[in-house]
Amino acid sequence: MPTWDDVVAIGRTLPQVQESTWYGTPGLKVAGKGFARLRTEAEGGLVLLCGLDEKAALLASGDPAFYTTPHYDGYGVILVDLDRVDHEQLAELVEQAWFGRAPARLRKARDG
Repeated sequence: MPTWDDVVAIGRTLPQVQESTWYGTPGLKVAGKGFARLRTEAEGGLVLLCGLDEKAALLASGDPAFYTTPHYDGYGVILVDLDRVDHEQLAELVEQAWFGRAPARLRKARDG
């Protein structure tokens, strides 16, 4: 069962990730732009940026690790239950979220 510390460790493997706050909760940013954040304890879950197609596919999979709320309808954001997500899949999703926010030069260097 991954924790926020695991999310941070995954993020730190990516270029120029900073641990910060985003919307008042612990978050990860690249070039000052948030791509992952821990929701408040009352809300629960991890917010990860993703494409709308990816969000739809994750929700359609029926995997209970992935969900959304009406607040995020229409936004490229998936909510992740850290108690249920597979560590390997989490790592892939964190990297994709980073890729969606990272400047082109960092993406190019990462792919290079």
